[in-house]
Amino acid sequence: MQAQAASSPRDSRRKRGARPAGMGGLGRAIRYLGKQGTIVWLAYGALIVATLAQLAVPKLVQNMINALVAGQTANLPPLIKNVAQAAAAQQLGISVTDLTTLAANAESALVNAALLIVVFAIMRGAFSFVQSYMAEKTSQGIAFDLRNELFAKIQRLSFSYHDRNQTGQLMIRATDDVEKVRLFLAQGLVLAVGAFLLLIVTLIILLATNWQLTLVILPILPIALVLFMVFGAIAQPLFGEFQKRLSALNTILQESVAGIKVIKAFTREPQQNQRFDGAAVDLFRQGLKIGRTFSFLFPVIFLIAQLGQGLLLYSGGQQIVNGQTSLGVYQEFTLYLVYVFFPLGQLGFIISLMAQASASAARIFEVLDAKNDVADKPGAVDMQAIEGNVEFKDVTFRYFSSGEPVLNNVSFKAQSGQTVALLGATGSGKTTIINLIPRFYDASEGQILIDGTDVRDVTLESLRNQIGIVLQETNLFSGTIRENIAFGRTDATLDEVMDAARAAAAHDFIMSFPQGYDTPVGERGSTLSGGQKQRVAIARALLLDPHILILDDSTSSVDLQTEAQIQAALDHLMEGRTSFVIAQRISTVLNADQILVLDKGQIVASGKHSELMETSPIYAEIYHSQLVGDAEQAPVGAA
Repeated sequence: MQAQAASSPRDSRRKRGARPAGMGGLGRAIRYLGKQGTIVWLAYGALIVATLAQLAVPKLVQNMINALVAGQTANLPPLIKNVAQAAAAQQLGISVTDLTTLAANAESALVNAALLIVVFAIMRGAFSFVQSYMAEKTSQGIAFDLRNELFAKIQRLSFSYHDRNQTGQLMIRATDDVEKVRLFLAQGLVLAVGAFLLLIVTLIILLATNWQLTLVILPILPIALVLFMVFGAIAQPLFGEFQKRLSALNTILQESVAGIKVIKAFTREPQQNQRFDGAAVDLFRQGLKIGRTFSFLFPVIFLIAQLGQGLLLYSGGQQIVNGQTSLGVYQEFTLYLVYVFFPLGQLGFIISLMAQASASAARIFEVLDAKNDVADKPGAVDMQAIEGNVEFKDVTFRYFSSGEPVLNNVSFKAQSGQTVALLGATGSGKTTIINLIPRFYDASEGQILIDGTDVRDVTLESLRNQIGIVLQETNLFSGTIRENIAFGRTDATLDEVMDAARAAAAHDFIMSFPQGYDTPVGERGSTLSGGQKQRVAIARALLLDPHILILDDSTSSVDLQTEAQIQAALDHLMEGRTSFVIAQRISTVLNADQILVLDKGQIVASGKHSELMETSPIYAEIYHSQLVGDAEQAPVGAA
């Protein structure tokens, strides 16, 4: 690509009006719960039942303690029985009559309380299982939706977006960032909702039990809330930076694996190790910074909880001494008080999950909200079958809408069935022209017309379905040779695939493999030679039977004999098609109906070979410096 970034990604986003998602991104992720249907209701309904079952246990434990105390006093000697019963009744906060009744039924009360505790424990366990499974299923469903949306969005984003963003960055967002959000929805959000529900119901019970003691611990809750907000605000950017550094590390890993042959050929292993080590150190240091932050958070949380317990012990002891409450009421109060401090203990874990998810959600929605520079405009129609007349009218193009133009007021016409050769030095604009025809980019100024219709007025799919492309950089996908040739037409029969392969001079080498067309090509076609991959790519384009054919130096990876075979097939197949060819060899130039000579983004000459040799010094220089070396080896009859 000739693209040169004119501004940083951050500047580009600012210019397009994008804003970081922040906590709003996490809110948007949470709203995905609504897409999961009844599963969400089952998860949080089960959470409510499990929480209520948990809250019933302290009351049952207190009943067991009362029954034990009552039974113990009933078995005392008669001389001290009455005194003991009066003291026990006062301790438990009930009358002597109620104590006597309780003592008479102490054994049955113990059995009933124990059985009910078991029942509530089973209930809590069963509903906790339902809640946990449904929450996990919900989170996996949301992760599934987010990953699919991200992948679909990345596929739809224009080339300019991919020019500005690294592959490793996008991979982390679709994998690790989605997992961070999923983990919060599966655990953090459930913990937060459960803690809030437990806290509210417990406070209601405590207020009904002893409102004076409840008021003692209430000031702790605002302190905990402020702590939650402060640490959340501190932790989110820390985790955001961690994800950025993880993306940088992943980018180095991805580039190193993809370019392992180049690294080994140039013996750059030590330098690549150094690059990776530097990125790993950056990630390690950021992880330690997060660790230090949360190492401070957890002790602070427990300190607040301990202070609350200390205040409660002091205030409760004063009430008992002053006769304002009984020991039994205080015991029941302290049993429920556990459910106030328990959510506080979970606070650090919830903050950690929430901060990670918030930072990751911001990164996910940054991609999902990215503006697509090339998209179907409102009212775009499908392009009908075309003849193949192509016209550039005063086309100017700038990458990222800034900087010096790569093309400047380019105008030309290509009639249906013509072969147009593009020649020029590196950076002259050849690749940009062929990228504008299928709308990989949109012209900054001017028009590109096919059969008189502006390419921006038709849908991208209908436009690109009628254009066959073979790029200079050959990309094959994991799968068989047949699947790669039929990539653009998955419904093609084997005979059609074989015809396309024959036309691209690929059939013979394919049949030399034991598995023929079912031969796996490996990752990015690693099991094929450069020339073989190029011929498979040509066959892939030819199978579409395109009305417009674009060949970006498509014979650069083959020898002269193979090129002669491919050129002979292409000469036949180009009949009736408009073909644009970037070539480095003389055969294509000599056979071209029109040659466009580009220099610094402008067409400086156009015509046929014989005309340009007489009228264009630039063409003559290119011919003698770049092409004449092949002239003596050119196939007979190529002129």
